[in-house]
Amino acid sequence: MEVLIENIAAYVITAIVVIVIFWRYLKKTAKRTSITEQKIMKAKEGGFYEPVSLHPVVDINSCIGSGACIEACPEKDILGWRNGKAAVINASRCVGHGACFHACPVQAITLCIGTEKRGVELPHVSSEFETSVPLIFIAGEIGGMGLIKNAVEQGKQAVNYIVKKLPKKSNAENDLIIVGAGPAGISAALNAKKHNLKFQIIEQESLGGTVSNFPRDKIVMTSPMELPLWGKIKLTETSKAELISIWKSVLEKNIISINELEKVTAIEKEKDVFTLFTDKKNYTASSILLAIGRRGSPRKLGVKGEEKENVYYRLLEPELINKKKILVVGGGDSAIESALLLAENSNDVTLSYRAANFARIKPKNNERILHAGKQGLVNILFNTNVIEIEDDLVLLENSVTKESIKLTNDLVYIFAGGELPTQFLEKTGITITKKFGEALLSHRK
Repeated sequence: MEVLIENIAAYVITAIVVIVIFWRYLKKTAKRTSITEQKIMKAKEGGFYEPVSLHPVVDINSCIGSGACIEACPEKDILGWRNGKAAVINASRCVGHGACFHACPVQAITLCIGTEKRGVELPHVSSEFETSVPLIFIAGEIGGMGLIKNAVEQGKQAVNYIVKKLPKKSNAENDLIIVGAGPAGISAALNAKKHNLKFQIIEQESLGGTVSNFPRDKIVMTSPMELPLWGKIKLTETSKAELISIWKSVLEKNIISINELEKVTAIEKEKDVFTLFTDKKNYTASSILLAIGRRGSPRKLGVKGEEKENVYYRLLEPELINKKKILVVGGGDSAIESALLLAENSNDVTLSYRAANFARIKPKNNERILHAGKQGLVNILFNTNVIEIEDDLVLLENSVTKESIKLTNDLVYIFAGGELPTQFLEKTGITITKKFGEALLSHRK
């Protein structure tokens, strides 16, 4: 009888322990779900919920709620917990690093481009990175994969395929021309050197491509990557300056030069030879790798005086600029970060943005710029558009009140995004397709 009572007591205690653990689990799950739902609501209000490019899609039927994807994501609040499963919060902020995809233990995440409602235009490329024009290849951001590690890997792989497809005889001056000196272009150049190809690298701006346009102290999120002729580079967080310094060292060691500040204007093909036209000269090649960013050329405002020498589209050395009256135009992260950097150096900074609030910037940047506005460090002008730029004056107009605003001014920095190179690609003969939620990385066969 005593044994029976002891057994019953043991069962009761075990049941109580299980109930307590389960109750705590439910309570924790409910709390996590509430927090995530609040964040999703805030993301929807701020315009961050809907993806604009590559983003994760969680299969809740397969997800076991391990949280590995949430922990792996280097960006804050892209993923969260909801009902014991992973859920997407700020899809528009995803940079396509793929860390969540690789971390998921049950392969419940797919990386997709576009949505059913919002399509994203991308050049059509094969699994070998070749476009609809034979021997023109694409790697990196323009193909939809923006993370540095992904771009490096694509640039390397694309050259491996190019080597196999190059004609044995050609009248071209080069085996390969690489357009773009960002992560994909640098990796491609190193691999081309490894394969003893005759090649040129052409960059419309400077070494680093899209990365070179970041403000100087901007942190670049990346992950360990393997560079041809160099080896593994282990980085999780680094500054723009450090990253470009590494690339310079790699290129110098391997005696690779870049034709900087040279813009490609057209590509034509006659028989098996490509002629690539730039604003400086012409080149011929047997193959071409386009490793350019999706941003393309800086978008201009199209206003009178925009061609003046005091107008710029990127901020290179903010520490050298001080005690100037500066207008920054734009409402994205680059504009915000640049305005804050310039304000730190005793400059009189005005930030003009065409909308009524900052809808698509990182929460930390939103907090910092609004605080700077309240403190009088940055003069924020919402609902304003630039009308004309003069030598020492800028004219703006409030789009709501139609009020004219005159600002004495020394420098103008415009961050209005970039013009997608779609027209250039189509003119070259490359097929452009619109992706409506199509998977770019998936475990599913």
